[in-house]
Amino acid sequence: MSKRDELIAKYAADLKEKCGVNPDMDFLTKVTIGCGPSIYNADAATVAGSDQSELDTVKNNFLIKKLGLKDSPDLDKAIAAVMEQYGQSNRNKYRAVVYYLLAKHFKKESVYK
Repeated sequence: MSKRDELIAKYAADLKEKCGVNPDMDFLTKVTIGCGPSIYNADAATVAGSDQSELDTVKNNFLIKKLGLKDSPDLDKAIAAVMEQYGQSNRNKYRAVVYYLLAKHFKKESVYK
């Protein structure tokens, strides 16, 4: 099993156990690949849910640039909802999981086709 496959399995477990979501493994794999080499860097692989600059990065680089959404209060609400779903007390919020949940929320799976 490759390192990437191990990480995808870890993300799938997080989606099931911490988020209560039964993951679409094909889509999760595409989102993980889309994160690029950042998934192998301990700091870049996670999202600090309490760090506003980190949340702004998710909004600007993922929601606006990658998914093509327009900046609006809905983006901040969606990020807050995903952080809540993942669990505020959970220290390790994996970037691939957060991106997966956000892409599903905005029904933007087609970006990864």
